[in-house]
Amino acid sequence: MSVQTGLARGPNLPPLNVAARAAAQAALAGETPQRDRLIEYLHRLQDAHGALFADHLAALAEAMKLARAEVYEVATFYHHFDVVAEGEAAPAGLTVRVCDSLTCAMHGGEELAGALEGRFGAGVRIQRVPCVGRCDCAPVAVVGQNPVHQASADKVMAVVDADDRVEPAPDIIDFDAYRVAGGYHLYETMRSGEHDVDEVLGVLDTAILRGLGGAGFPAARKWRTVMAQPAPRNMAVNIDEGEPGTFKDRHYLGRDPHRFIEGMLIAARVVGIAAIWIYIRDEYPALRKMLITELDKVRAAWPDLPPIEVRRGAGAYICGEESAMIESIEGKRGMPRLRPPYVAEVGLFGRPTLVHNPETLWWVRDIVDTSLVQGYDWLEKRGRNCRQGLRSFSVSGRVAKPGVIVTDAGITLRQLIDEHCGGMEPGHELYGYFPGGASGGMLPASLADVPLDFDTLAPYGCFIGSAAIVVFSQQDKARALAENAMHFFAHESCGQCTPCRVGTAKAAGLMAAKTWDAPLLEELGSAMMDASICGLGQAAPNPVRSVLRYFPHEVGATPADARAGEGAA
Repeated sequence: MSVQTGLARGPNLPPLNVAARAAAQAALAGETPQRDRLIEYLHRLQDAHGALFADHLAALAEAMKLARAEVYEVATFYHHFDVVAEGEAAPAGLTVRVCDSLTCAMHGGEELAGALEGRFGAGVRIQRVPCVGRCDCAPVAVVGQNPVHQASADKVMAVVDADDRVEPAPDIIDFDAYRVAGGYHLYETMRSGEHDVDEVLGVLDTAILRGLGGAGFPAARKWRTVMAQPAPRNMAVNIDEGEPGTFKDRHYLGRDPHRFIEGMLIAARVVGIAAIWIYIRDEYPALRKMLITELDKVRAAWPDLPPIEVRRGAGAYICGEESAMIESIEGKRGMPRLRPPYVAEVGLFGRPTLVHNPETLWWVRDIVDTSLVQGYDWLEKRGRNCRQGLRSFSVSGRVAKPGVIVTDAGITLRQLIDEHCGGMEPGHELYGYFPGGASGGMLPASLADVPLDFDTLAPYGCFIGSAAIVVFSQQDKARALAENAMHFFAHESCGQCTPCRVGTAKAAGLMAAKTWDAPLLEELGSAMMDASICGLGQAAPNPVRSVLRYFPHEVGATPADARAGEGAA
């Protein structure tokens, strides 16, 4: 029997038991409760108890002096929190998450999940989940927090039987090795005044470094915009790469994290940043632990750095949108903000905020340091089809050698496959591809010679986004992949705006028909693109329109439907 306290809590609220209050205090870990750290406290509760129980949430609300509803609505917003209502059974002691997004779906993710469901008892829960950021290793199952690559039922069972739930630490160039190889030299020269702010900004302008999280906004222009705002200014780094097909941030951070950290510190010094938050997706536990360890070493070397805090996401693709990420860092539901004002003006905690993708910052050191010493020849010599510089492509799907490819901007899909991916998988022929992840639309093999870069794909109704290239073959159906993408968007919609919340679910239902109602899908897509608050709802119709335009034979569309899709794009 639980021990009840004698404190009065109002006529409709039963008293909380001592154990619940103790659980909440343990989650606070001796901290003075901070509203913006609510999600971190929820993680601690779930890590300790396997789920979020009703009395624990109530006790946490009491300790933080928040309404219970406020804590509950945050906890239920994020997919990785298991909220257990009073009287309900707790989830199984172990969860195995099986990715069912694009590349894993092509490689048998659904079949894997079905096979696993028949092999385990009540102590193991099998969940079908969206992209876990390891598309180059498809199919992937995650046992606890340990990803199993190229997973089979037998491989997953072996990991479960061994109770191996922790992801191995990445093999990185750590702080000491990075310093020995010349790392942080550029940052030191900036601290000493050898290189000034205008010099660095001029280099980034000439090199045309753009945001590499998807939007492609020129980095130097973004820095100047935030610099022009009143201090104090904040910075937020977005490592919530949830776009199906994208895994380049994991690739870079899992090998050379200090190149990113140095770029982050240079940006902070140029812009005059007062504090930094790094928001990393919950699917990358080993990277999160590594970053915390390595940042401690950096702080020890330079004690005067601005405060840097690593925040853990909780399984919400929408938090890849910059304002939704900011809401999440503030401890709230990750719902995008209406704009204006833009986050460069009113961002994190109401202050001007510089938001960056880690890959953009990863390139800062090389671009500035090399260009100041050698000039720009090293960049100007790279690029194809009238494009300049280098690009990182996350390539997955039906290629022989998937992975992150760093090569010329403007390379074509056909060149990328032939020169860097070892061709197609044996027995597969190129049928089509997503040039920018699930939201970037789809193109047929006949357009495999279009340059892959910013601004080159718009005439075809697509965009490159984060350069997540998902290749499919004649053994796949474009309509099935478009349906997969739409189910992903419906699952990940934050629900804030009706065009996206209702539109994605309605579109998924319409796409299940053998013959698509092209006029209705086109009308629905137009409403979503015109009226959705953020890029999720605005981009969700892209795969639908691509199928109508380039693969109409798969959905019973007429030539007129295909032309309508082309005009809309």
